[in-house]
Amino acid sequence: MSNFRPLHDRVVLRRLTAEEKTAGGIIIPGTAQEKPTEAEVVAVGPGARNEQGQVVPLEVKAGDTVLFGKWSGTEVKLGGEELLIVKESDILGIIDGTAAKARKAA
Repeated sequence: MSNFRPLHDRVVLRRLTAEEKTAGGIIIPGTAQEKPTEAEVVAVGPGARNEQGQVVPLEVKAGDTVLFGKWSGTEVKLGGEELLIVKESDILGIIDGTAAKARKAA
């Protein structure tokens, strides 16, 4: 991933793994699972330009855990890893650090 740098207001995301079981304990096969809409930010571009031509930095940063729209972005394969490139406006919000760490550990 170190040889790829997103431009403008683009953000590179790594999807977090989807739950393989329902709350009731039913195992969901991989083909029936929906792609998760929760991801870790891998890299961000420098930001978009405003009307005065100044670069406005992005609000997200590498390491943040975010929620994004279900149909957002472009899926790419970089360094053998499936990643997603979205615009910052496709990101719905940042998940609080403590909640995000608990989800990653689970």
